[in-house]
Amino acid sequence: MTRAEAAPQKKYRLEVDPRILELLGPNLYTNIYYVLAELIANAYDADAKNVYIIAGKDDIRVEDDGHGMSYKAGDITKYLNVAGVSRTTEKDSLTKSRKRRKMGRKGVGKLAALSVSENVDVLTVAKGEKSGFVLTRHPENGHELKAIPDAGVVFERVKNHGSAIIMRHPQYRLHKTLAAIKRNLLKIFPLVDSDFRIHVIRGKESLIIDDFDRSIMGELCTLITLGDRFASLGGLVPDSYPKKRNDLVSAQDAKVLPVTMQANDAKEYEYSLEVMGWIGTYKTTRGRKAEMTDFPDNFISLFANEKMGEFNILPVVGQNKLNEVYVVGQLHVDLFELTELPDMALSNRQGYKSDDPRYEAVRGYVRNELLAEILRRRETYTDLANAEKKKQRERLQREAEARLRASVDAFRKKASGDAAGALAKMGVKVSREAMERAISESINANSPDLGLKASVDSQKKKILISQTYPDKSFADIVYQMLIFNDVASDDILYTNCDDEVCRVPEGREVYEYLREFFVESYSTQKIFVLFVTSENTKISWGAITEVGASWITKIDHKIFNIHPFRPEHPLNDEVQWQSTNRDKPSGDLWMASLNADIFCQKIEAVCDALGYKKKTRSQNTAHLATLVSIRKA
Repeated sequence: MTRAEAAPQKKYRLEVDPRILELLGPNLYTNIYYVLAELIANAYDADAKNVYIIAGKDDIRVEDDGHGMSYKAGDITKYLNVAGVSRTTEKDSLTKSRKRRKMGRKGVGKLAALSVSENVDVLTVAKGEKSGFVLTRHPENGHELKAIPDAGVVFERVKNHGSAIIMRHPQYRLHKTLAAIKRNLLKIFPLVDSDFRIHVIRGKESLIIDDFDRSIMGELCTLITLGDRFASLGGLVPDSYPKKRNDLVSAQDAKVLPVTMQANDAKEYEYSLEVMGWIGTYKTTRGRKAEMTDFPDNFISLFANEKMGEFNILPVVGQNKLNEVYVVGQLHVDLFELTELPDMALSNRQGYKSDDPRYEAVRGYVRNELLAEILRRRETYTDLANAEKKKQRERLQREAEARLRASVDAFRKKASGDAAGALAKMGVKVSREAMERAISESINANSPDLGLKASVDSQKKKILISQTYPDKSFADIVYQMLIFNDVASDDILYTNCDDEVCRVPEGREVYEYLREFFVESYSTQKIFVLFVTSENTKISWGAITEVGASWITKIDHKIFNIHPFRPEHPLNDEVQWQSTNRDKPSGDLWMASLNADIFCQKIEAVCDALGYKKKTRSQNTAHLATLVSIRKA
């Protein structure tokens, strides 16, 4: 009897309630690339060195050169035991070669292909022994699967060992370009190197996927690596500003967080949660078209045992800041998959249980420390990139003012001299010096009518938000309310602003900058200062200096204060200031209704003083309520 004739005698029984297939099959995964990631993970667990994704006209085939499955040895029976836990002990956590940690755990990843196709061919060969069957959403008699004769077990790339999953008439299609397929796969399955390669094939086209970590580094301007394993990636980030390299790129130790967890034995233990990986920011988002890939280019992914558990936690940890569009990162937390701890992954591998202490610890670290640090480095890069441009603009402005000043002074001198001479010829009996002085004073008094002041003032910053970094959250509210009232961001000087245009040029000292453009200027316009004061003000030398400077130059100002601090002289503490409260220890800000109204009143007064078209009180109050909690007194 030939092997081909023997094949139909094999029985393939799916050990699962058939209703589960109806529920899970079409709905378990929402994206073809998540399905491919599951199939690639199965290949990885089979110790494959190569995975081939072959896009055909009517099918998508995933082949691998792993161990394959033996019918005789019971591998296929084990495979068809859906939801059979594959890892219960540390020994079970390693693959057959003992060189890799298993990615799979739940045993439902094999159903991934049913999200794409009603019927899926499963082919396998182990040490020359071939087997095949059709995995379907509708098994015969609820459990029996159709066998594929040995003669029908045909591979395109695999020979003596390996497996193939063929999704017939797929409901989802791969992207039309191999480059987009590559980029999508690398975002959700970055574990590729010389020991594990992914090949993408369509017709005569083919490519081998490179390491995503390394392929993306050339697009970044800042980077933080965590752990020795990822430290070398920093060398791949372009060295745009060598003298500031350490401010842009940093190799740090893995972050270790203590976590108390109840293990599977129902006892509590303290674990060291180690976060490794990298986070960076792109130089630019230009040229990144959404239709090119099925996943956004800015994300922070979480991996465990090299397998993606959640593609993007940025919406959870971010604060909708402008610079977050540049953020990209991949963090590895293997404690998420520690065998002795409860499984925290969702069934479709597209997220984690949000209340798991491990997830909460990582989320808090990224939100409060890691994301904030990479955004500060991004601000440094932006300042460096725009420093020369700003210096050039400032130099041209100073030169223009100098020429204007010289021209006006020459005009005054010549006009008053010529007029005095003409009057003397007419017999006016006044000294020439007195005539020149009277004429010069008249010219000075009427020079604004020439538009000179307006032409200079139009280039000036008009509002300074004076604050300390610990009070940035309150200063941001002041800034956003100004923007809401149509104050141009170009007109605002705010040293800790997320919008780079408001910050002092890189390499410039803020007080030197203010002196040049608001004191030693031909313009008579003085900057309007909005002081954000709190207990932090009195311990900040910079804030104290700004208060003194405003008093010396008699600059108009408004005070936005955080209780219980009390503004003092030389600030104008004799007029009403706005008062805001800060809860402890959360740091959340809130205002009483009256102080919310005073806040809006002061913003509107600034607009009136500087000629901006302000919003109505009701509009301002409504918008303020979206930025801070307003409570009834």
